[in-house]
Amino acid sequence: MAEQETYFSADYPVKFYGLSEQSLTIEFGTVINKDLLDLITGFNQHLLQNPFPGFITTVPAYSTLTVFYDPLSVSVFDLVGETCYDKVCSYLKKLGQTKRKQSVAATDKIIIPVCYGGAYGLDIATVAQTNGITENEVIEKHASGLYTVFMIGFVPGFAYMGGMDAKLTTSRKTIPDAKIPAGAVGIAGSQTGIYPMETPGGWQIIGRTPLKMFDVNRSQPSLLKGGDEVSFRPIGIEEFNDYAANEYENQHH
Repeated sequence: MAEQETYFSADYPVKFYGLSEQSLTIEFGTVINKDLLDLITGFNQHLLQNPFPGFITTVPAYSTLTVFYDPLSVSVFDLVGETCYDKVCSYLKKLGQTKRKQSVAATDKIIIPVCYGGAYGLDIATVAQTNGITENEVIEKHASGLYTVFMIGFVPGFAYMGGMDAKLTTSRKTIPDAKIPAGAVGIAGSQTGIYPMETPGGWQIIGRTPLKMFDVNRSQPSLLKGGDEVSFRPIGIEEFNDYAANEYENQHH
């Protein structure tokens, strides 16, 4: 995509709508792709570097950016508009007309080790049968892809990733599992993701990583962030246990 002159452009016309008295959402489009992700990531970084009085935080998603603010602080903010929503919109629209920076926030390329199938991937047979391929082909196709983290949500640290081979597309479970373990790697529709903690869920589980995907004691609690590029590396049970043992030792020293 050719670089846009501003964050808000004719190519990606934005829409604003209020969520509550303390938040609003900017919709950048209805598609899900890397260009839109870069645009949202860039504007989010620009806003974080140039916050308005009363700004609290943002939550980026596939095609939107939700902005949270303190109405009491915004109410005395010297901007056009009668309501807090109007004032914040006015600020964001003006900010969106500034020239885009050439680069967005730095992204990382992360390799995630995964023990596929068996007790760690009980749904791999379902994915294989649904797509008319073997379980080994599921592993090969999943591990050969390069994925982009489009958003973090559902639970802290849960990364929704796009870029999966279409031949792995599998619907969510009709009845969700009551417990999915931390590190479980799953498929839902055309996306793949990793459960950062034990939680109920309906994704088709094809493997598990021994890496700790979310840790409040880290400077960046979530191992993955929006825009990161992810690849998966198949490992055996012995290597899985070695990783897990090292994680345990690191936490207790």
